[in-house]
Amino acid sequence: MGKMILISGPNGSGKSALAEKLTCRMSGERYYIATMIPSTGDNLQRIEKHRASRAGLGFTTLELPEQVDRAEIGPGSAVLLEDASNLLANEIFNSGGSAEGVYEEILSLQQRCALLTVVTIAGLEDGAYEGETADYICALNRLNSMLYERADTAIEIIDRKPYLRKGGADEIL
Repeated sequence: MGKMILISGPNGSGKSALAEKLTCRMSGERYYIATMIPSTGDNLQRIEKHRASRAGLGFTTLELPEQVDRAEIGPGSAVLLEDASNLLANEIFNSGGSAEGVYEEILSLQQRCALLTVVTIAGLEDGAYEGETADYICALNRLNSMLYERADTAIEIIDRKPYLRKGGADEIL
């Protein structure tokens, strides 16, 4: 089973750039698993921004909005999962999935690579919302907690600065 790095923080905080940098430190095959479904202009802008930022970095992009455990990756590869929060939303709202099911998919993926870097949104509070949005945020917080427990290294982005929250990987920052 490969190592897991979890990078969390708000939208636009620099999570993806850090994840790309850390994943690119691994030699061998690199995969970028893109989970966002382009459904709005904002989504399309984010997708284009991410494509531009990883151009020339040697990633093979896999568009997998659900079921990341089915990703066709090479053994010993480095995988960047962008991102767990989108994956969870896709699976909950499109397929009736759960935080626990998505967690199991991510663990299955981790077992097949040398490094799995997982990006996720953090800091959302379910009490500020109602209905299915509150349920989603509660599930996301559960998923993030499970990923944090499993991760070898956890980095939280606050005010665009990375803070090591778990692991002994000071050298990666």
